[in-house]
Amino acid sequence: MGDAFIRHIELLGYEKRFFPSQHYVYMFLVKWNDLSEKVVYRRFTEIYEFHKALKEMFPIESGDINIENRIIPHLPAPKWFDGQRSTQNRQGTLAEYCYTLVNLPHKISRCLHVVNFFKVRHDDMNPVTDSQIKKPEVFLLPKDSKKNPTDITGPIVLQTYRAIADYEKSSTSEMSFKAGDMVDVVEKSENGWWFCQMKNKRGWVPAAYLEPMDGPDESEEQEPNYAGEPYTVWKSYTAVEEDELTLKEGDIVEVIHKLLDGWWVIRKDETTGYYPSMYLQKAGEVNTSVKSGQRNRSAPPRRSTIRNAKSIHKQGRKQISQETYRRNSKKYIQNQRNMRGNSQNKASVIIEKNEPEDNKPKAQPAVPPRPSKDLILNRCSESTRRKIL
Repeated sequence: MGDAFIRHIELLGYEKRFFPSQHYVYMFLVKWNDLSEKVVYRRFTEIYEFHKALKEMFPIESGDINIENRIIPHLPAPKWFDGQRSTQNRQGTLAEYCYTLVNLPHKISRCLHVVNFFKVRHDDMNPVTDSQIKKPEVFLLPKDSKKNPTDITGPIVLQTYRAIADYEKSSTSEMSFKAGDMVDVVEKSENGWWFCQMKNKRGWVPAAYLEPMDGPDESEEQEPNYAGEPYTVWKSYTAVEEDELTLKEGDIVEVIHKLLDGWWVIRKDETTGYYPSMYLQKAGEVNTSVKSGQRNRSAPPRRSTIRNAKSIHKQGRKQISQETYRRNSKKYIQNQRNMRGNSQNKASVIIEKNEPEDNKPKAQPAVPPRPSKDLILNRCSESTRRKIL
């Protein structure tokens, strides 16, 4: 493999730290060409010094010779005193700066100055802390703001989860923990792998090993949608458990329940079962490089397969059986068929009502009932009365 370079830099938010004195650091998720993803922490003063050095290295592209040739983005100088408000307000500018930086010509975006600045340092993995000092406060950038860096709203505090079983990492990008450990979730991916931090450790962990602190059920987990959402299988998978589906690349399925552990309930024809969400993509979407990079990564474990789970919510967690999924799915399909059949019947009735009047048979007059003997004797003439005597 060639020299390392950065594929993407995403601003996650910032931390308010209290050691050795109160200060703020920005959190960046850096994605490298070897498909590794690292979180690094930088003060704004460091970022500004990096920016000034970059301009000196590329005077033409920085506009020092001719302003019309400038392609290196602008970055405002740090204030004499940077408080929380200025740190928060600067996030939009930083997010846009990082996006532009990575998309500059390779001689700039892949130069050693950029690569070395965003490499993981010792204090990124082991930040300086003091047990007597208050724990750092973390403020995440809202998801909508990442799509539109100029629209920054209020901070989001990290959610804390509890580990329900021991987990041993299988790669350097993951994090190990023990049952009962508390972790802060930095990023939730729908493929079932979450980026978390715990004390001085950070890494990806399977969502199935974590449970929320405030209740047995995940408040963010969606309800089943038996109408189904069309998805395409971009990686084959052979079922291991009885309630999973075996599918091949290119199959079209309908997702009816998106679960946070990364295993979604899908429908193929009239069969339902679990399938790894990281092997699915929305119908019509082009396969992205991020998903292509996941081909070498295994699917996360399911909640139901975790052995010896020490969960205080084990009995209270709401679960839907595969039989319920199958029954409700078949019921929905049948209802749809009935609705289509009823609409066709209504259409035929309307056609019959619209037939020309000439084609319809004319109504015949009704035959009156025969009068009773008493009625004839009381109301008819003498000659008529004699006929019934």
